[in-house]
Amino acid sequence: MEIEKGKTAKYLKEKRPVSKEVTEQLKYFIKTKKRILNALKEEDKSVPQLAQELNIPADEVMFQLMSLLKYGLIETGEIDDMDEYFQYKIKNNGQDKS
Repeated sequence: MEIEKGKTAKYLKEKRPVSKEVTEQLKYFIKTKKRILNALKEEDKSVPQLAQELNIPADEVMFQLMSLLKYGLIETGEIDDMDEYFQYKIKNNGQDKS
C-alpha cells in the first residue's frame, strides 16, 4: 500500500475548513508584520514610534514585535534617554550591511 504524501493535511482541510474570519486575521497579521519589518529597515524604532508611523495601536505593535522577537527576526537595541522604551531593529544574523 502506497502512502500519499500530504494526505493528512488534505483530509483535515476538507473535514475542518478554516473560517473566513481566521483567514482574514492571518492575512492582517502577515501584512502588519511586513509593515513593521519594512519600517525597521529604515532605522531602529520604539513601540510608540512604530504605532504612530503605521497608525496601529501600541498594544498591537507590541504583540507583533514580541512575535518577531520570539522567532528571531528582530532584536532589542538601545533603550531611550528616558529609560522607557527599547529600540527594536532587524536582526543582523551575522551578515554585514556593507
